[in-house]
Amino acid sequence: MNIVVLDGYTLNPGDLSWAPLQSLGHCEIYDRTPPDAVVQRAAFAEIVLTNKTLLTRAEIEQLPKLQYIGVLATGYNVVDLKAARERHIPVTNVPKYSTPSVAQMVFALLLELTRQVGLHAEGVRAGRWSNQADFCYWDKPMIALESLTMGIVGLGAIGQSVAKLAQAFGMSVLAYQRTPKSVDGVTCVDLESLFRRSDVISLHCPLTPKTQHLVNAQRLALMKPSAFLINTSRGPLVDEEALAQALHSGQIAGA
Repeated sequence: MNIVVLDGYTLNPGDLSWAPLQSLGHCEIYDRTPPDAVVQRAAFAEIVLTNKTLLTRAEIEQLPKLQYIGVLATGYNVVDLKAARERHIPVTNVPKYSTPSVAQMVFALLLELTRQVGLHAEGVRAGRWSNQADFCYWDKPMIALESLTMGIVGLGAIGQSVAKLAQAFGMSVLAYQRTPKSVDGVTCVDLESLFRRSDVISLHCPLTPKTQHLVNAQRLALMKPSAFLINTSRGPLVDEEALAQALHSGQIAGA
């Protein structure tokens, strides 16, 4: 069995052992693979493992021995699924490997937006707090999360984990899911209602042709001027040009 790992450094920068994988067959592990080297490196592979290196139709069609593609991440947008399906090549991902970590990152980012931790820490280091006439010091207002509404787009494992943390902070939780789910303390609404009613919107859906630019100028216009947008899924879910315009114009408070 010939196994090729296209971008192993993203998973193992040297602190883990590849021995369990190597025991399965002949294994070639590359730290990184540029696009023009994918076909050459995987030419004889029956199994290809990738994290962020793309496997497009053009590459899949040039890999005649390929029998299985393993995406070593939650998002599977790096693989042309239609091309793989036409070749009857199974594609798998790892849907739950970082659920708590991603949910915690959402709140790390949210607390930075609402509490300006980095800004005020830098102010302390620069001596601005010690030079204040009063004990209290802030450059920007502090925003409490309690009583705010969290809107979650995508109520899978990560979305549900974010919902639990939001409830722990005293937030109300709305969610949009293509097929609504029953989750304690979460109210499922349509997408437009979620954008209108939420103080914070957190994205947790896969990147597909249907979800690309899910957050566009029209939906940003629905948001409150005080609202925040957080995307820990895939970048192209958001129309970055529209987001930049919304931020510069004050249409939303932050992202």
